[in-house]
Amino acid sequence: MNIALADLSEHRTKLFPFTLTRPVADLRVGILTIREKWEKHLKQSIHFLAVPELVGKFPKPTGAIDLIINGAICPNAELLKAIQSLNDKEVLKSGELFIAAKGSFDPSDPTINLKGYQPVEFQKSCTVINRSWDLFSNNKAQLNADFELLTNGRESQKIIDPHTIVYGDQVFLEEGVDIKAAILNAEEGPIYLAKNSIVQEGATIRGPFGLGENSRINMNAKIREGVTIGPNCKIGGEVSNSIVYGNSNKAHDGYLGNAVVGEWCNLGADTNNSNLKNNYDEVKAYDFETNNFIKTGLQFCGLFVGDHSKTAINTALNTGTTIGVCSNVFGSGFPSTYIPSFSWGGGDQTVIHKFDKAIETARKVWARKNIKDTDEDEKILKTIFDRSTKK
Repeated sequence: MNIALADLSEHRTKLFPFTLTRPVADLRVGILTIREKWEKHLKQSIHFLAVPELVGKFPKPTGAIDLIINGAICPNAELLKAIQSLNDKEVLKSGELFIAAKGSFDPSDPTINLKGYQPVEFQKSCTVINRSWDLFSNNKAQLNADFELLTNGRESQKIIDPHTIVYGDQVFLEEGVDIKAAILNAEEGPIYLAKNSIVQEGATIRGPFGLGENSRINMNAKIREGVTIGPNCKIGGEVSNSIVYGNSNKAHDGYLGNAVVGEWCNLGADTNNSNLKNNYDEVKAYDFETNNFIKTGLQFCGLFVGDHSKTAINTALNTGTTIGVCSNVFGSGFPSTYIPSFSWGGGDQTVIHKFDKAIETARKVWARKNIKDTDEDEKILKTIFDRSTKK
């Protein structure tokens, strides 16, 4: 069966800056990305049905699509059963929310034509990632679900270091994990350490927690509940209820809480974000649909950082701050709570980061990870630059 995860406009813009550089289904929540979850559950490869500017990097399937699923929805047992029970020319919905449709769809058609399809109402609940703060808000539950999905029928590698202390029995190590003199507390949630990851001396980790392949938790780091670290990252300091995407570093001291950090980012030493207002009011965050600040419904809401953005040492970020793609944040005092893509600075003196300089930096970072074929990535960044500088 040819299955595709659709990049629907009603979710996509609300999830900027992260979906500026990836389809919705490529967002990571829990241990896995949304697409990886569906692939594990359905036991087959799944395509993206991405917007035109992303198709070069995330190609559409060839041939007719048999099943389209909303890329913003995370799978669960009830949802899988409902989707697998769909007949031809039926569409699964929850109220106005499109979940999935079975039929024959042309991947070159930018619309999902559901004319003549019979609606089927989904009566259960499902997890929909509709806003950036939905990522960390659902991360604990998704860490638990992904841990069960990934470890079912598998046996963990043994912890051989005599100085590492483990509480609870939900700790899973893939091959090549290196851990020394650490404290792992899995009493309140599982801990998953992926292939060739490292936990250095003195690190303290509380589950639920997921560490990506080839990533490292530095000495004396404090990792609180609900944290996901993607592959090829270096993490130090204190992190709580946050997601850090692949190939990003927060290697030094500093606090990151109720936050989402994109790919190829670097948070300078002693970068700190606030996740709670001093008056305990509901946090507002930037909305890319209205180009204004909206209420999040959350008392704890920290930081959102788009791909390729950096902060200088000692950067202090206010509650609910959003940083776009390819921004370099520095300067005294608190930067604005919304920093557009390709910004250079952070205070009153912020200017547009020159595209050739931003790409030069990105190429250096890619080279450090031995990534050479970056043409499609560069095209995506150029599209973002052109759109952001026209405003």
